[in-house]
Amino acid sequence: MTGGPLAALAAALRAGAAGLYCAEAGAELLIKQQSWLSRSDFAPFVVIAPATAGQAVTAAAGWEAAITALDGGGALPCSSGERRMLRLAASLAAGIPADLGEALTGLDRAGITAAAGAVLHAAGHRGATVTLPPDVPPCPAKRM
Repeated sequence: MTGGPLAALAAALRAGAAGLYCAEAGAELLIKQQSWLSRSDFAPFVVIAPATAGQAVTAAAGWEAAITALDGGGALPCSSGERRMLRLAASLAAGIPADLGEALTGLDRAGITAAAGAVLHAAGHRGATVTLPPDVPPCPAKRM
């Protein structure tokens, strides 16, 4: 996301969430996931406010409406990874309940790294980075 409309939308989402750790974390998770912001069927769930004197363009996701559409069966068809990331972002940004066991399992390396970074950010650790060892796959779940 180096330039163009997606970069402008990302900047507007960041500006709209600025100063609120949880909102920033949710917006950043959505931005890092990338696919939702490029989808025309997700566009109605993002409200953009034009710039005013000395202020940047801002945007905010309508998290509750997006999750309602996601759960509505067909309004927002997506992959399981996209579904998980949207749920995590909505939970962080707007407090919408998410089953972490379901949401975190099955994420790829980039997704789990982004999710861990978003959790740290929401907890007030701005700028924290998460690095997974490159040669260690996720550990299989242990049965008890």
